[in-house]
Amino acid sequence: MKMVESGQVSVLIPAFNEEASIGDIVGQVRSAAQWLEVLVVDDNSSDNTREVALEAGARVIRHPYNKGNGAAVKTAIREARGEFVLLMDADGQHSPEDMKKLIQRLDEYDLVVGSRSWEAQATFSRGAGNALLARFASFLSGFQIPDLTSGFRAARRERMAEFLHLFPNGFSYPTTSTLSFLKVGYNVTFVPIDGKQRADKSKSKMRPWREGGRFLVIIFRMITLFSPLRIFLPFSAFFFLLGFGYLIYTIITEVHVTNTSVLLITASAVFFLFGLLSEQVAAAMFRPRQ
Repeated sequence: MKMVESGQVSVLIPAFNEEASIGDIVGQVRSAAQWLEVLVVDDNSSDNTREVALEAGARVIRHPYNKGNGAAVKTAIREARGEFVLLMDADGQHSPEDMKKLIQRLDEYDLVVGSRSWEAQATFSRGAGNALLARFASFLSGFQIPDLTSGFRAARRERMAEFLHLFPNGFSYPTTSTLSFLKVGYNVTFVPIDGKQRADKSKSKMRPWREGGRFLVIIFRMITLFSPLRIFLPFSAFFFLLGFGYLIYTIITEVHVTNTSVLLITASAVFFLFGLLSEQVAAAMFRPRQ
């Protein structure tokens, strides 16, 4: 397959109140290669993010009100002019020097994700949470995922556009896009990158006290959307073995079948059938959209 050239790539940068960093980011991106375009989606910032990005040479689309990081990404993908898109954050955590590492793999892969080291995580709690999510996602998908939440990624635009209806408007679009590509069987790879911590952590859109709830919501979303039977089947097996074992015990010791054993076996059947139904609903979500 022919090597992807930078002139085929739209660089997409969602931004919200990134006046201090967006100018430098756009300048460094434009200096890294001759991209088809650098598109910044300003999610209705209250500072001069739009003006600074325009002055640095980016094409800018501004939301009329704040919608969220995921919504900005969806707007960017819809408006991108390139055959390929490269997504990166506006806060300086991603190094423009790594951009070519990603696009060089697009001749073979549909999605290329920049995988960060532990040291590049913003905080210990986020690093631990991201590691837990990656392990859980690996279990659900059957594919080794070293970094599930990295926003630094490159993909074929038409492939990414297939899943826009699944992307949340908040911060978990990287999780959804990675698992969506794996779910339908597209080629996915992870490339180690030199991620950096945000220079000004006080401006981070994440808050530690919210991260536990955020990760919990992502986990439930992952289960219900991508592989519900992987969760319901173990529960079904557990209740069946527990109920069947108790059934044998009561027959031997009490010479009759108790209601408890019947209820446990019934619960096993309910979990299994509910898992099958959920699996069919999840599969319908990934049918090709015209």
